[in-house]
Amino acid sequence: MKLLIIDDHDIVRQGVRRLLSLLPDSDVTEAGSVEAGFEAYVREKPAVVILDINLNGGSGLELLTRLKSRDQNARIVMFSMHADPAYANRALRSGALGFVGKSASADELIEAVKAAASGRRYIDKRLASDMVLNPVEGDPLHSLTNRETEILRLLGEGKSLNEIATTFGIAYKTVANTCTRLKEKLGVERTADLIRISLDRMSPRAPG
Repeated sequence: MKLLIIDDHDIVRQGVRRLLSLLPDSDVTEAGSVEAGFEAYVREKPAVVILDINLNGGSGLELLTRLKSRDQNARIVMFSMHADPAYANRALRSGALGFVGKSASADELIEAVKAAASGRRYIDKRLASDMVLNPVEGDPLHSLTNRETEILRLLGEGKSLNEIATTFGIAYKTVANTCTRLKEKLGVERTADLIRISLDRMSPRAPG
């Protein structure tokens, strides 16, 4: 079974590769950026992709959409430190078959990959519980596009508008206009409020 890991941290890729190598007849390929990941998918045609949200050269959510546009049968498991119900719901609506937080157990990632290979959905237990207790209906983050979600996340990581524009290869004015739309959608007036929301909802959560 061909598997593709797309994550921008070498140590994470290496750890996940060792873990997935335990699966029978697994053949694991790695990529560390949006473009390298897309090229590896086209070249390798993997059975399952394990995809991070944080990537060099863009967003895992946008790469998810790009992969599904190229191949509607692409089987993708999001593997991210951003284990929020709104993020998971957005990924699933965009075509992911699974979502596993990086604080979940190794067994859950293995289970998610097996499920995706069989065409089944899998959400890690902690996140699934959060999604039941905190449904996305009425959540303003649910109304954001993938690009808006990622710009909001990067604001919370301390990125400037210029840095965000460079990350996505878009104009500064486009990022500024997106921030204006974000304020309207989330009902706030200042960029500082967007940063606060990002830190509250999109910062990595400690396990436990």
